[in-house]
Amino acid sequence: MLTPASKAKAGCSVKFNSIIVSFTRFVNIYLYIWVYCVSVCSPLLCNVNLDCRLDVVSFFSTYSFSVSAGAGGWSPLTSDRYQWLQVDLGERTKITAVATQGRYGSSDWLTSYLLMFSDTGHNWKQYRQEDSIGSFPGNSNADSVVQYKLQQPAIARFLRLLPLDWNPSGRIGLRLETYGCPYTSDVASFHHSCGGLVYKLSPSPRKTSRDVFSLKFKTPKNAGTLLHAEGHRGLSLSLELDRGKLLLLHSLSGSSSSEPQRLTSLGSLLDDQHWHHVVLERLLNYCSNIRNVVFLLLRVCDPDIVITSTKSGMSARSFHGCLENVLYNGLNLIERTKQSDQQGNVTFSCAESLSVAVTFPGPQNFLQLPGAMASHSRGVDVGMQFRTWNDAGLLLTFGLPQQGGVVWMYLSEAKNRIFGRVLMSFWFPGSALNDGQWHSVELRSRPGRLTVAVDREEGGAAHASLSFPFTTEGHLFFGGKRKTSVSFPVSVFQGCMRLLTLDNTDLDLILVQQKQLGNYSNLQFDMCGIMDRCSPSHCEHGGRCSQSWTSFHCNCSGTGHSGATCHSSVYEQSCEAYKHNGNTSGHFYIDVDGSGPIRPQLVYCNMTGDTHTLLFQVQIVNISITGCNGWCSSSFRMEQLLAAISQSDHCEQELSYHCRKSRLLNTPEGSPFSWWLGGPGSGGLQTYWGGAHPGSQQCACGLQGDCVDPQHYCNCDADRLEWAEDSGLLIHKDGLPVRSLMLGDVRRPGSEAAYRVGPLRCHGDKNLWNAAFFDKETSYLHFPTFHGELSADISFLFKTTASSGVFLENLGIKDFIRIELSSSTKVLFSFDVGNGPLEVSVESSVSLNDNRWHRVRAERNVKEASLRLDELPAATQEAPADGHFHLQLNSQLFIGTASRQKGFRGCIRSLQLNGVTLDLEERARITPGVRPGCPGHCSSYGSLCQNQGRCVERANGFHCDCSLSAYTGVFCHTEVSATFKSSTSVSYTFKEPYEIIRNSSALPSSIYSDVTLRGENVSLSFRTNQSPALLLYISSYHREYLALLINKHGEEDTGLFFSASITSFIITHIMTTVTFCSARPDSDDLDPDLARLAALGFTGCLSVVRFNSISPLKAALLHPDSSPVAITGPLVRSNCGSPASANPYAAENTHHLSESVGVALQEIKKNNYLLSEPFTSRHVLCLAGVIAVVIFVLLSGLAITARFLYRRKETYRNQEVKGVKQDDSQDFTFNNQTDSQHVSRESQKEYFI
Repeated sequence: MLTPASKAKAGCSVKFNSIIVSFTRFVNIYLYIWVYCVSVCSPLLCNVNLDCRLDVVSFFSTYSFSVSAGAGGWSPLTSDRYQWLQVDLGERTKITAVATQGRYGSSDWLTSYLLMFSDTGHNWKQYRQEDSIGSFPGNSNADSVVQYKLQQPAIARFLRLLPLDWNPSGRIGLRLETYGCPYTSDVASFHHSCGGLVYKLSPSPRKTSRDVFSLKFKTPKNAGTLLHAEGHRGLSLSLELDRGKLLLLHSLSGSSSSEPQRLTSLGSLLDDQHWHHVVLERLLNYCSNIRNVVFLLLRVCDPDIVITSTKSGMSARSFHGCLENVLYNGLNLIERTKQSDQQGNVTFSCAESLSVAVTFPGPQNFLQLPGAMASHSRGVDVGMQFRTWNDAGLLLTFGLPQQGGVVWMYLSEAKNRIFGRVLMSFWFPGSALNDGQWHSVELRSRPGRLTVAVDREEGGAAHASLSFPFTTEGHLFFGGKRKTSVSFPVSVFQGCMRLLTLDNTDLDLILVQQKQLGNYSNLQFDMCGIMDRCSPSHCEHGGRCSQSWTSFHCNCSGTGHSGATCHSSVYEQSCEAYKHNGNTSGHFYIDVDGSGPIRPQLVYCNMTGDTHTLLFQVQIVNISITGCNGWCSSSFRMEQLLAAISQSDHCEQELSYHCRKSRLLNTPEGSPFSWWLGGPGSGGLQTYWGGAHPGSQQCACGLQGDCVDPQHYCNCDADRLEWAEDSGLLIHKDGLPVRSLMLGDVRRPGSEAAYRVGPLRCHGDKNLWNAAFFDKETSYLHFPTFHGELSADISFLFKTTASSGVFLENLGIKDFIRIELSSSTKVLFSFDVGNGPLEVSVESSVSLNDNRWHRVRAERNVKEASLRLDELPAATQEAPADGHFHLQLNSQLFIGTASRQKGFRGCIRSLQLNGVTLDLEERARITPGVRPGCPGHCSSYGSLCQNQGRCVERANGFHCDCSLSAYTGVFCHTEVSATFKSSTSVSYTFKEPYEIIRNSSALPSSIYSDVTLRGENVSLSFRTNQSPALLLYISSYHREYLALLINKHGEEDTGLFFSASITSFIITHIMTTVTFCSARPDSDDLDPDLARLAALGFTGCLSVVRFNSISPLKAALLHPDSSPVAITGPLVRSNCGSPASANPYAAENTHHLSESVGVALQEIKKNNYLLSEPFTSRHVLCLAGVIAVVIFVLLSGLAITARFLYRRKETYRNQEVKGVKQDDSQDFTFNNQTDSQHVSRESQKEYFI
């Protein structure tokens, strides 16, 4: 059918024949065919032209051939997708390629088509290419030849081509040629319950290091034993089919379990009556130790090989079907069995039962049959078998003659249901009917009775009483129905049906296909097109796969991963990453390799300091031993530890040995008594101890030169009767973690020892801050090709001032993947896996070129592509149905771009591809135009520093300076709180102005800060059930004071007492002391009422006390030795001020006082004021009384006031202070609220003074 020129190019001798034949199928027409036969093409290449030996009767079609003068090839009378061209090769043949041309001298050619193969001319199987693509590319004109080599050769007798698309200006037209070579095989057929073959190996088989067993099988049944092998010591192996899956089982007689143990399971839907190839391979000696199994394997140890028998102890389910080419180490067992007498009920040919299936692909499919075929005077009889993955779908519907009734039989929630409009609604037996297995259903009606049987062999049947005749009216519709005004209760059926019976008569679906019976739409005849999209499963990390007819779904619950295929980890990769999300110390799951195979691990992250420590508890500590028989090992997930060590900046592990008369290493010149294994792989042998250097065969004291015996390098090597210790930290990452210990000198009389392997501690994340700066748009880094064929995730952070640029790209021949900043507010993720370019984009409402860090995460898998930017919702794009899904790249991966695209100018940090971090800094050091590292993190992370904490830049990261904050912690977020008793007080003493100036650099700013302020800022939190009470007292060198107290009623009330001259609040550095919770404030002229109140002391909790920039409580608790504080009585640090802590005072209230106490620099009269603001619990917002009074007195004359300032303190009795003793005082208008003690921090009251 192809041109002689195309054959000559193939290097083959060509013979040309032109024949005209008369071919009658439906009508008599003439057919003009070009036939070119290859005569000397090498058969070793299996590319022989298979058509040259065929005559015209080997070609079949849905319709007869059309012909026009001077034209040649196949062209059906009607051009639609129901046409096909079939070739009968005469016998089973190995087909390796097909080639197509358009019809000669016309505008008729195919642009795409499907290929089907069959052994019998029925039960066709669609050939699928890589990525399960079903369609083949066709021609672009009538003359060129398009040859497609099959990736996996097809072995079949019949080939069928189905046109999908053709030249829109013409019609279907085709010249076809197939290539391949003959195929030979030995076949055995089993169709009896007692059938089987037995083959015995020689008594002393030749021992080999590799055994291979292979066979092919086909069967219409979903269960049966294919092969059974027995050996010595009761060992046996079985290869069984169960629910369409292949199981490899083993059993050992005399074991505790009588049931065979499953070694592995493979495949799905293997009962489709098509050939399936199985190979079992032994790579280790299975017979010597069952636990040595590492691959799918089979070891036959002097056994009998039993093929499809039902011997005692095996599955009772016999295999029904055919076996082909059963080979053991190249030995053809079927051929050998033919020569023996072990041939029970076996034929050496493959006889197949004929059952025609029809596929309902949806959504407009239906099969219509005359209702009279299923109905008779007694009722209705309809039967069928179906298989599907959908849990809902219409199986059958027909009309009833009574009152226009309609019957629907359908699946709902994977159960069978019958519903009659107006008349009835019944549930019938059958569950899990969407498992992909064949299920039978029979509907039978008799006068007054309706019976529905589902899988009758398993006993599923239900009955219902009828009060009306149950017969059909009109047509029966299977799988769907033409559009009508009557709505369906469910969607159309998607799946396969076969063995349809109407009135107990089998229905010939071939007649329906030829449109000689009934009608149909959008059906595929003589095949079942079901696919198992969960075998193999694309769900990663243990995700559970479920499916429908058109797609699959991954349930990721409990896996620690998310996404369409459970690819992306929901956990961070390090404690450092959690820290930059604002988390504090605690237990966290970390996934050290992100989307990689290593499972998440629960660890403790200590974030209290500048370093953020990851802690693995790898072994129980302080284990005393008197003798260790061999290795003393610890157990943990090594792959997790090694990955965490690799990505950490620093790791350490304590190793200590307590000994008495037990030597450790002896001397560097001699063989060590003890050693340990540590590091990757199986672990390297280490002969040094904690605190020493690798290879030194020393302990820490040997390195420091302070061992108890100078002649030895370990304290324990002195071999003394007194207890000694050698301990220290192992800090060399190449030897961590400690895997196991060998302690050798513990068996002598009197020897005693104990060892400790401490937890592994790591801090820092060198991946998180790994960054590079691209200073030009032409700058780029290159890395090896990115391999993300099925799943690919890319994440990184960037900051830039440019409005666009390509972050990264990797190209293939046609495929590519690229992420770019397409505009100042938009990130674009584009790729092509063979279906044409796809794009996913996310647009931000703010500019992305603001020189702040922004996070990008892109993922692409077989189901969808997604893109996430910062905390914005992810954008997704579904992958095309039944399209290509392998991403095939072959060039280098470029960070930036080396193509004509506009490159990126700015910083990229923490770039990870499928969980693997690329070392940008290392590559940037040797690449012009790119610099390692990228400073400026506080612009993005400075907001994490709370409560006046200051963000400080670091080369790799940042930290929060809390010296000016009353809080502490990694983000200045931890309250500094203390529990006070009635005798407890804390005094903070200010220095004279000239002392402060003279020693301005002596102490940190957390203790002495700028004291030339123009106002006072006081804030604190307290919790107490005491009233009245004095909270705070501040006095100055000039006999001025400020006091903060609680009234008698225990309410959130404040009284502010002060008597101040102008300078006492303008020149704040003349303050002398800040005293709080004091029983004796240091003041000789203290107001008598205030003194009596102070004598009561304070019982409760104070937290985050701040006066201007001074934090006196923090100084007393954290820096008592270097701060000017005096502590009287017991002062115990507590977390009582923290809302997350348990309330230590069951009947106490918690209050917060904050805000500014300001004194304006204005001329006001010199007087004393009592400031009080009533507060009631009815207020939702925190209210406070803020009144600041300062008395300015100008003495006579501007010249006199410029040289002399008269100050004087006057003490006035304040009626509100006196009212502390009066129960009926009108100044205290609060009511005690006993439930205020339970108020959370969010609802605690704040006072602004």
